[in-house]
Amino acid sequence: MSEYRLYCFGESGNCYKAALTLALSGCDWEAAFVDYLGGETRSDSYRQSMNELGEAPVLEHKGERITQSGVILSYLAGQTGKFGGSTDSERREILRWMLFDNHKFTSYYATLRWLVGIDRSGDPEVHKFLRGRVLGAFGIVEKHLRDNAFMLGEEPTIADFSMVGYHYYDEETGVDRGTFPNINAWAKRIAAMPGWQHPYDMMPRRASL
Repeated sequence: MSEYRLYCFGESGNCYKAALTLALSGCDWEAAFVDYLGGETRSDSYRQSMNELGEAPVLEHKGERITQSGVILSYLAGQTGKFGGSTDSERREILRWMLFDNHKFTSYYATLRWLVGIDRSGDPEVHKFLRGRVLGAFGIVEKHLRDNAFMLGEEPTIADFSMVGYHYYDEETGVDRGTFPNINAWAKRIAAMPGWQHPYDMMPRRASL
């Protein structure tokens, strides 16, 4: 049995953030499939035994179960001594970008991807609103990456792994990714790191949507 077990599913960028960090940190880990699309996380048994928040990913390590992708990434940085920053100032900067990611950068894009690319549901006006929010958040990161190889400069951190979580999926969103060359180049730099794999190669997924 591997040292770390990640309860996850391939369609989730939030799960991928944890899987990517495990892989790039060189951890001994295994993936355990969570049938989110089949309703598993909404079941009483999952919420009672796995995660009361009804979410994935869940990281199991040394008899403890850790939830929320940002918490998992911070935990892994502490366990491995990798990608977590070397000074208090760097750790604060990592936290700043991860909070921005969870509040704006990932949240709007992930919701838009779900509605347009996976569930194919919702009001077109809601889609339009979400795209506007996505473009605003992407614009901030695009400008920041104009002068930085990674979010904190020349070296990658868990802030990068958090923020890049949804940027290797191809489902339709109506957002022209080609208009963000700095973000695209940044995602390619991360993809060039030893141990990187596409989310669908790293985590199990449902046979069909």
